[in-house]
Amino acid sequence: MTTENLDINSALNWRYATKRMTGAAVPQDVIDRILEAARLAPSGIGLQPYEILVITNPELKKQILPIAANQMPVVESSHLLVFAPWDDYTPERINKVFDYLNQQRGTVSTTSDRQRQFALNYFSKFSSEENFHHAAKQAHIALGIAVAAAALEQVDATPMEGFNAQELDKFLDLKSKGLRSSMLMAIGYRDEANDWNFKLPKVRKPMYELITLYK
Repeated sequence: MTTENLDINSALNWRYATKRMTGAAVPQDVIDRILEAARLAPSGIGLQPYEILVITNPELKKQILPIAANQMPVVESSHLLVFAPWDDYTPERINKVFDYLNQQRGTVSTTSDRQRQFALNYFSKFSSEENFHHAAKQAHIALGIAVAAAALEQVDATPMEGFNAQELDKFLDLKSKGLRSSMLMAIGYRDEANDWNFKLPKVRKPMYELITLYK
């Protein structure tokens, strides 16, 4: 099967939660397309309240391994992505987004004032922790898009939540950037010979249990 004849559903049937990877490098142009797909992901009010850290250094990945419950894709991946949402929505961050928006569109600042004021007012009502969880949801939309993009490239992408976020934040000094880690994603190539999960059939809920129609 080649990427040319993969539609999105075929690609998602091809992918699985890869538990062992070969360590082979994924070409940079493929990584760039996956990251671009994440960049283009939808985001509430267009704020994109997160960053994606890309780790290729083998020594860094080795140090992250015990923080991530010794999940082998951390060290066997070509690229390890850390999805790091903002730790809070601040007026400075919100204003920066809308200033950039107006600059890119060549519009005056008043053009986006309604959305800007909505964002400033809305997020001011919540605690930093509530705002972080909102930002994390936005980051995970981008993660889902990245998983699908990787599948279309026939590259394995394994999302991982089983890690000590506080330890990882400290290790990567995320606090200084106003970020907190929420998800990891290992990108690489499946090791079919050593991955116990490779030969297992993909199982998902039947449609009748997943979808409810209201007419």
